[in-house]
Amino acid sequence: MTTTIAGIEIPDTKLVSDATELVRQSTDELLFNHSRRVFLFGALQGKRRGLVPDLELLYVGALFHDLGLTTTYGSENLRFEVDGANVAKQFVLDHGFSDTEAMKVWTAIALHTTPGVPEFMSPEISLVTAGVETDVLGIGYTDLDQSLVREVTAAHPRPDFKRRILDAFTQGNINRPDTTFGNVNADVLAHFAPNFQRTDFVEIIQNSAWAE
Repeated sequence: MTTTIAGIEIPDTKLVSDATELVRQSTDELLFNHSRRVFLFGALQGKRRGLVPDLELLYVGALFHDLGLTTTYGSENLRFEVDGANVAKQFVLDHGFSDTEAMKVWTAIALHTTPGVPEFMSPEISLVTAGVETDVLGIGYTDLDQSLVREVTAAHPRPDFKRRILDAFTQGNINRPDTTFGNVNADVLAHFAPNFQRTDFVEIIQNSAWAE
């Protein structure tokens, strides 16, 4: 049976149901509800922008985008975004989708904390980022019909979300601080990890092995 929230139909397919089950089992209610909101807000932003994504691929990108923050799927040396992207790519391939489709999902997740790039890519990629930006940063929040926003948050509440998501970002990256170089999570650790030392791009160039 198809579920509809805020006018967005969640596809009634095996890929979607299996993705929902995996993420429910692997995350807490904070990340599960956040990931579902990312799908819904991404789809709503797509309607507003005139984009027509493959909703199955958008769903997997949204649901898996923070899996790399979990102890089950997080690694010690990769960006958390890449951890989630790798799991999602294999998941999509295992369900019989093409390499091209799997790479769309991989890219959507891998780039979701890299502003200024995904918006120029395919709808599935750009709208995962749009959903994240709406739910986490409030970008595009006021562009949406607020009755639809209330429907989304009624289905997937966000109590104390700002504090809790920042804590999730901190805990998911604190043991691999070097992976935050060049992305927004360096800001998180600068605020919440007392011993964090930000990698400086200028110093890397100045101290490289090149004489000049």
